[in-house]
Amino acid sequence: MKLNKKDNRLRRARRGRAKIRELEATRLSIHRTPRHIYAQVIAADGLSILASASTLEVEVRKGIKNGGNIKAAAIVGARIAEKAKAAGVDTVAFDRSGFRYHGRVKALADAAREAGLKF
Repeated sequence: MKLNKKDNRLRRARRGRAKIRELEATRLSIHRTPRHIYAQVIAADGLSILASASTLEVEVRKGIKNGGNIKAAAIVGARIAEKAKAAGVDTVAFDRSGFRYHGRVKALADAAREAGLKF
């Protein structure tokens, strides 16, 4: 059976999430589409979402022209860190959802680190 691009990404995501589950860590999970990027801080038990941010939020949309670029990802990264700290979370495991760590994914992670979130 030949896997397509999405199946390969989901396979990588499963592997990463299994490791995070083993560590029992709060995770910062991201998802990206060509138009938008989304981030969620998920509790260690995996049952509740403690904070979320995306390029769909009104405050974020004011500051960007296009949601599918590095600048937008950096804004979302800073915003998720701010919301996570407000929810009492300062250390997370970065769940990149099988996406390669470069471009928008890297920009979001770097911005979250700069805003005070520890990975």
